[in-house]
Amino acid sequence: MINLDFFPSRRIALYMARTFLLRSLAVLAALVLILMTLDLLGESGKILAQPGNGDAELWRYVSLRIPMLVARFLPFSVLLGTLITLATLNQNSEIVSMKAAGISAHQIIAPLVLASMFVAVISFLFNERVVTRAAATLSAWEAVDYGPVPPSTGVSSNVWVRQGDDLILARQVSGRGESTLVRGITIYHRDGGILHTVIRADAARPSGDGWLLEKAETFDVNGTSVRREARMTGLAGVEPDQFTLAKVDPEEQDFLTLRKSIADLQVSGRPTEALEAGLWHKISGPLSAVLMPLLAGVAAFGLARSGQLFVRAVIGMALGFAYFVADNFALAMGNFGAYPPLLAAWGPFVLFLLVGETVLIRTEE
Repeated sequence: MINLDFFPSRRIALYMARTFLLRSLAVLAALVLILMTLDLLGESGKILAQPGNGDAELWRYVSLRIPMLVARFLPFSVLLGTLITLATLNQNSEIVSMKAAGISAHQIIAPLVLASMFVAVISFLFNERVVTRAAATLSAWEAVDYGPVPPSTGVSSNVWVRQGDDLILARQVSGRGESTLVRGITIYHRDGGILHTVIRADAARPSGDGWLLEKAETFDVNGTSVRREARMTGLAGVEPDQFTLAKVDPEEQDFLTLRKSIADLQVSGRPTEALEAGLWHKISGPLSAVLMPLLAGVAAFGLARSGQLFVRAVIGMALGFAYFVADNFALAMGNFGAYPPLLAAWGPFVLFLLVGETVLIRTEE
């Protein structure tokens, strides 16, 4: 007689969840250790090339890089931990004993799914509180070639803005709105992709519908002439937010901050599809851990003595890696604007949720 309880045995559920979590964490620790070692070998030369850097800077790099590696490879670890757990249970005939007691395939997988939900929640909180800060700090450190990082003053550097065919480079941007100040601005005026004039100015401030450029120098490419002016107006139609919001990286902002940045960009008329895909992927990414027990469940069922256990484990691994390939592809298409943001973030998750459920039903014997 089939037991219809979601968790027929509390002891079995705790045993399977504990085994699954321990093996997933062991796999994660091994992956992070190996990958961190390889990464450090590649970056240590650049870090130590900066005068004054030593062992402390190497350990600082490790402390910033490890959270990013944990976030990226946690779903892989859950996949491998699930495969190892289920293959071992099958090899020891524990799955057969559970099924003989009337426990269905879904009831066997249920403790792993519940445990993976816990992993997904922890992963989301870890990404929001630790990974975003580590990514922002490491990005700022890499921007100065691992040298001393100036204290945070709300100043952005080397900001590129495009207005029509014109390209604008701002060396430093500070302030917001009408109080925005741009220092070291270069305007490349193009027509049909052909460069005509280059304007350089020491500073620029919003003024009416355009900007007031101070100590401007205009170079005419065609006439090879240079004209200097103490003040001139330009950049008509360029909004201050185009400079202050030009560098929005989803990996460096938490969910609420990124949502506010997207709202600000939408108000200024800037495209936000790529950022919206990154926003929703902050949820669908950690939640992918829930899919791994379903995709790896094929390794649990089928008699171990039939000689197909290894093949089933390979199939489960292939399904898991296929999800990661599809997820990265969809996110890339979302960044290019080929996929709508919701489809880019949630499409692979829903697709492989259905695939995993289908495989679980079809492979139950």
